[in-house]
Amino acid sequence: MTRYKARAKQVWLGLLAVLGVVLGLAAAPASGAVAAPAAPAFKVLAFYNGTYDAAHIDFVKEANVWFPQTAAANNFSYTATTDWGRLANPADLQQYQVVLFLDDAPHEAAQRAGFEQYMRNGGGWLGFHVSAFTTNSGEWPWYYNQFLGSGNFQTNTWGPEAATLKVEDKSLPNTANLPDTFTSAVSEWYSWSNDLRKNPSIKILASVDPVSFPLGTDPNQSWTSGYYPILWTNTGYKMVYANFGHNDMNYNTNQRLSSTFASETQNRFLIDSLKWLGTGEVGDGGGTTPPSGPISETAWYSLVNSGNGKCVDAKSAATANGTAIQQYTCNGTTAQQYQIRATDAGYSRIGIRGNTQQVIDVTDVSVADNAPLQLWSYSGGANQQWKAVPETGGRYHFTARHSGKCLSAPAGSADGTRLVQSSCNGSAAQSFQLLQQP
Repeated sequence: MTRYKARAKQVWLGLLAVLGVVLGLAAAPASGAVAAPAAPAFKVLAFYNGTYDAAHIDFVKEANVWFPQTAAANNFSYTATTDWGRLANPADLQQYQVVLFLDDAPHEAAQRAGFEQYMRNGGGWLGFHVSAFTTNSGEWPWYYNQFLGSGNFQTNTWGPEAATLKVEDKSLPNTANLPDTFTSAVSEWYSWSNDLRKNPSIKILASVDPVSFPLGTDPNQSWTSGYYPILWTNTGYKMVYANFGHNDMNYNTNQRLSSTFASETQNRFLIDSLKWLGTGEVGDGGGTTPPSGPISETAWYSLVNSGNGKCVDAKSAATANGTAIQQYTCNGTTAQQYQIRATDAGYSRIGIRGNTQQVIDVTDVSVADNAPLQLWSYSGGANQQWKAVPETGGRYHFTARHSGKCLSAPAGSADGTRLVQSSCNGSAAQSFQLLQQP
């Protein structure tokens, strides 16, 4: 080939390459552009130790594979850490909407205090299996006796087996689409010293169905009868506890013999629980309709009790310190109109229309059940601040910042009945519809 022909061929190939690029750019549809990844709907921070019991260690390994994959498919982020000291750093924690305890609970005072404050400020929590284990609940009574409500570990089943679980409550977004019963993944199961059915703050979501008995392969460590809660929530907090999280293992070889994520129904419960804790709704298939919009800080609302249809009312339309907050037939007066204005950390002051400086206040800063409510001049007190927690159908319940208890209408529907705070129980007596007033 002559130098001229070789040069002409190089030019021709160069022109073809340029033409190909131009045509490629022209032909590329706008939809073919790589879009920036969507920001996660919420962020999850998982704590673990990964140092005790081969079955717990293996569950952590499995969880730290399954959760990142699930996060990518469901638009949330997942970060795992062994640094429990991060619980003592509020600025760090507030970046995350949900905290997970995979195989333990915090042991140091600063970590425990930080976690408690995170939960009181509206953070979400999902705990597994051994995160509730203790034989000394008095060591951290808020967590074991109040928050979890379970008290001390009492018995366990052995060896690990799947159980048939009976769904007891379908009123929440994470249980609304569960079947009446379903088969769990294999696990060891714990029972507790406290009867959770007697705790008004605890809502049991699922328990062992009697068809599972006997549960366990060792006759000396099997359940043959009785009542055993497996999934539950504390209505005063954004939390879910799941009793499972212990894989069956060959302890001689540390070989995994089962998977905690082998039950599709159980997995759906976990995904919907995370979405509910992280955003207040579960999205597709969630079974709930979120409120039509956020509460306006400039609007006036009547608070109508879902149980009896009566309105939150200031007695005799007064606005003085000490005026009783009661229930009364809704009448559209200013005694029944309130403005809900944010303070911080998701809490708000609820001021009456006649004088917004006068707010709904828990008398004497009491933390007791049935402590009466009154109007009092706002001073920034935690007993004057309430978290409006969305429910289905645009309703809310209101939790007091200082006590974690709910604004409640006592039994009965008589006009003039004094409103109180009481342990949150998910009842209609603690649920209020907000009706905007002109």
